[in-house]
Amino acid sequence: MLATSSGSAATMAEASSGAGLSPDPAGPVPRPWSGGGREELADAVRRLMALTVTAAAPPDVLSQAARRAGELADDLEAHVPAAGVEPVARFADRSVSSDGARSMSDAMPFDVVIGSCNPVALPLAIEFEPPKAIGRATFTPIYEGAPGCVHGAILAGAFDIMLTAANIIADGAGPTVQLSVRYLKPTLIGQPAVFEAWVTERTDRRTFSQGRLIQGGVVTVTAEGEFVNMDRSRIQAMHRRGGSAAPGPPDQGDGAPGHVPDGEAAPAHRAKGNDQG
Repeated sequence: MLATSSGSAATMAEASSGAGLSPDPAGPVPRPWSGGGREELADAVRRLMALTVTAAAPPDVLSQAARRAGELADDLEAHVPAAGVEPVARFADRSVSSDGARSMSDAMPFDVVIGSCNPVALPLAIEFEPPKAIGRATFTPIYEGAPGCVHGAILAGAFDIMLTAANIIADGAGPTVQLSVRYLKPTLIGQPAVFEAWVTERTDRRTFSQGRLIQGGVVTVTAEGEFVNMDRSRIQAMHRRGGSAAPGPPDQGDGAPGHVPDGEAAPAHRAKGNDQG
């Protein structure tokens, strides 16, 4: 499964450009890394999450499961690094590949949308079929909004990563400035769905992308996005600085992922059409 953190778009862009991530795990603050059983733990937690909302177990069984889950959480909590002035960075295991879509998941194992080490990540598999990025998913009940339907916020998050994937293909990845999502029909839980995303325009400062979601041969959701074109040197500087992009003149229109570039409007998510959540 592919599936980012605040630095997702920039991290993916670096990976796709062939710049491997190789931070040093040794240092004054222990840092969580992928590998070493973390993916397996995430898979187990993901399974537990699904059973939490689907199992029709009696109260005594649920209470026992809650107690055992709490004991496991206590064991793991003893290994959480102490909080510091800056958030503790989380990394891919030593280095990442640079072979297209695969590099996305390798570079962002803790990503909330496609991270293999993040149990809340979506069941979204991304492939590069230039000029399009293709995503395939069958959403489970943990992503439900209205009964039997995928929550609209889940689909918006999926489109953000899908449009970014298309931007990578066009060598125009960077932070999201605006994402507009239009819900045409409900997207159903438990049914295969296919995302398609492509770039419509690229300027010196911005990349514009569109996408759609197809389920059962019907387009259920469409999306449009605007993204900052971030210079590769600033992406690399962001990793060297532990997650903060190097400062640049405001008129360049650049910005760190998760931040609004100087002089720009705040990022927006506009949902129109059928209520999916």
